[in-house]
Amino acid sequence: MSAPSPQAPLVRIRGLRKSFADHVVLAGIDLDVAPSQVVVVIGPSGSGKSTFLRCCNGLEVPESGRVEICGRMLFSDGQRLPEAELDLLRQEVGMVFQSFNLFPHLSVLANIALGPRKLRGLSRADADSEALVLLNKVGLAEKAHAMPASLSGGQKQRVAIARALAMKPRVMLFDEPTSALDPELVGEVLQVMKLLASEGMTMMVVTHEMDFAREVGDVVVVMDGGVVIESGPPETIFTNPEQDRTRMFLQAVLTRG
Repeated sequence: MSAPSPQAPLVRIRGLRKSFADHVVLAGIDLDVAPSQVVVVIGPSGSGKSTFLRCCNGLEVPESGRVEICGRMLFSDGQRLPEAELDLLRQEVGMVFQSFNLFPHLSVLANIALGPRKLRGLSRADADSEALVLLNKVGLAEKAHAMPASLSGGQKQRVAIARALAMKPRVMLFDEPTSALDPELVGEVLQVMKLLASEGMTMMVVTHEMDFAREVGDVVVVMDGGVVIESGPPETIFTNPEQDRTRMFLQAVLTRG
């Protein structure tokens, strides 16, 4: 397949369906994500948000529907890319999870440099040099030689973001990246994500951080019951949603605490 034009969506999803046994998790999702767009996915727990995101890089296999990423068909009606092609595509799609998944026996620098050395073929010196640049970007240059066990949760998540960026992805997926953090550490991770958005990174973000969704999102997608119940600009979703279910959800989360 030829490379997509600059105007073409980097992510194109049609009719995505996924079940676990008899439980329908995704009941037909359609979504486009344009280059440099930040799409924030919100909704109640159990609405299918994380499963949806995991289908976007092949970690979950849908029963039907199509997922096209960076001009390549990841899934089409249950058929997935061959493993070798899937690995290549995953290099263009960075993912940051709730848990940090850092290698505990490697330094911060080595955690970030490992992927570029193994998958992009960089020399140790070049990989380390790029890793230091990324550590500076996420505000952790002084932690290059620290071990993960010595870091706070927020620092670990910023290292995880730097590690994903080291593969030079065209799309970044964030699956509730602050949900495992103490409240005082959330801001430092969101600040890095805001920086990436300001630099034009294409991002899909599943989050419960409503202020982030309102401030940074270009499009807010509201999911419930495995479907998109509405989507639109943040100012529309947060001030004049169409659906009663959206109003109920926002009222609950915005008045919590």
